[in-house]
Formats: sequence, C-alpha cells, structure tokens
Amino acid sequence: MKAVTEQLTEPGRRIEHASFAIIDREAGAHGYRPDQWTIVRRLIHASGDFEFNGLTRFHPQAVDAGVAAILAGRPLIADVQMVVAGLAPRRLAHFGVTSYQFIGDQDVMTSAAHEPTTRAAQAMRKAHRLGLLTGSLIVIGNAPTALLELIRLIREATVHPALVIGMPVGFVAAAESKEALAEQEIPWIITAGRKGGSTLAVATVHALLTLTAARSGRDSEQ
Repeated sequence: MKAVTEQLTEPGRRIEHASFAIIDREAGAHGYRPDQWTIVRRLIHASGDFEFNGLTRFHPQAVDAGVAAILAGRPLIADVQMVVAGLAPRRLAHFGVTSYQFIGDQDVMTSAAHEPTTRAAQAMRKAHRLGLLTGSLIVIGNAPTALLELIRLIREATVHPALVIGMPVGFVAAAESKEALAEQEIPWIITAGRKGGSTLAVATVHALLTLTAARSGRDSEQ
C-alpha cells in the first residue's frame, strides 16, 4: 500500500517532507489554521516565495468546501491547459475527479474572435453552457478575464461553484479580479495582489487532495 497524495518514490517523499520542515521552521509564527497552512506551505514550496505567508487569503468555509467537493467527485474546471497539465492524474482519479479546460476549443476561439472578449472568458461561458460551473471546483491560475467572467456569471446567472481558487497572475486586472472574488459569498482561496500563476493553482489543488485524504482516510492504493 502507498499514499496516493505523496511523491511516488521514497527519495522524492524524503525531499518533500524535508522541504516542508524547512518551510515550517523558517516561516515561524503565522495566523493560519492548520488546514489552511497545509495549502500556504505548499504554495511556498512551489514558488520558493515566503510572501505567500500573508498573501494567501481564505473564505472561512473554503477548505471544508473544497474537501467536500473532492469527496463527492465533483468536476474541476480550469482556465488554461497549463493548470490541467500540472495536476497529478492518479490523485484526481483516486477521488473520481475529472478536469476540464476549454480555452483551446475551436468554438471558444471563434467566439473570442467575433466578440470583444478573451478566449479565457469565452471558455468560462462554455463551461456554464455545459452546466459544469455550479457545484464544481473552479481553478483559475492564469487569466484575470476568466475570473472576471466567472464573477459575472455568479452575479448574473446564479452560478454557484463549490470553491473558486482564484490565482491569476499579471499586471492588468489580476489584483482587482481577486479582490472582486473575495467580495462574493461563495467559498474562495486567493493570492492577493499581482502574484499568482498556474503552478500555485495546481499546488493548491494538490494540497486540498492531501487534506481530503487525511480527513477521509482514503490515502492509499495497491
């Protein structure tokens, strides 16, 4: 039996555990709950940036909502292919979670070419048309326009995701889109300001999978 949410090899597991121990020691005191720190620590591990101890913010029900969605095998909708490519397929499959992204679909590209929107925004609209947004994990690690479109759908189309991981990166609307998400009543996790990225969004999902496994006792495979 082996843990599905850890590195596949013993040397890999030793390195990861040692890295987490170093982060815990160097980060010192913080104001996060233990389950929230599991996520923040992984963001620091993925980026080498201790500023995420402070930049990472949580809706009070965010972790519980994410764990419940994973246990229920709810879909995961990403803004870009890079997020999906970074996710560990065996970890998702262990909980019956299927990932989707639509930014490269021909109909999405055609719509973006004929309307004053981005492909990322159109991809969120397609996910909505397919009925994939409500009750799902929405993971945005690249495109502020995807997050802004999702917020519009939450406000105007009564879309209600289980959890939104909002970590777009950049200089145009990245910080603003995350602040707008933090004003919504649905559960969310953000990295405040300009910092973010697909790597951090993926790290957040993997941390949630670890928390799900620990809470449910479902962290082993043959």
